[in-house]
Amino acid sequence: MTVLLFREDAYRREAPGVVAGHTAEGGVILDQSLFYPTGGGQPGDSGTLEWEGGRIAIASAVKGEAGAVVLVPSEPAALPPQGAHVLQRLDWNRRYAHMRVHTALHLLSVVIPLPVTGGQVGEGRGRLDFDMPHPPGDVAALEERVNALVGRDLVVSAEWITDAELAANPGLVKTMSVAPPIGQGRVRLVRIGRAAEEVDLQPCGGTHVARTGEIGRVTIGRIENKGRQNRRVSLILAT
Repeated sequence: MTVLLFREDAYRREAPGVVAGHTAEGGVILDQSLFYPTGGGQPGDSGTLEWEGGRIAIASAVKGEAGAVVLVPSEPAALPPQGAHVLQRLDWNRRYAHMRVHTALHLLSVVIPLPVTGGQVGEGRGRLDFDMPHPPGDVAALEERVNALVGRDLVVSAEWITDAELAANPGLVKTMSVAPPIGQGRVRLVRIGRAAEEVDLQPCGGTHVARTGEIGRVTIGRIENKGRQNRRVSLILAT
């Protein structure tokens, strides 16, 4: 199982690693990964791997077998050999954009307290799909409520609970389309706000900013009808 360095520090931009193996498709597996693998609506990280005598660009990261993170090269190239010591470098601007959008989408789920049926994190924008029979009446008011939460500069933190604790508190789960990863004994929760200032607490394995103030100004974009009771709400961040 790959050690997930991004869980320990989402702001870390580079880290060492040792090549644990390769996949038949030409992916690289390290003993520890700075790269977030695609999942939960958030794209995999991109960046570079460097080692003595070589360097490759990494287009993305995906989940492999038995808890491995597989780094996918941008194009076919000579890979670092098994056992090689490498330096991982993130495309930091892209990662940070994902962090800002992901946290903003959690705030969107606060101001629209309806079950979430899907979502996608992008660079500078994202969207959530809601089980929403009717479109929201006042989009400007929703936008201002999200920006008010951003402006409070709330602390964003993570903690762990057991599978049994999650099962005893099903209200923590907002997503209908993606179940939290259970079966490993514990589940990661992301909390926005502390004590009396808490506004959100839900299972999430993605990367987030440390404070909501880092998100910046949010604009609510298009609201699309995606089915009889499904509405897609887009969110755009200021550059």
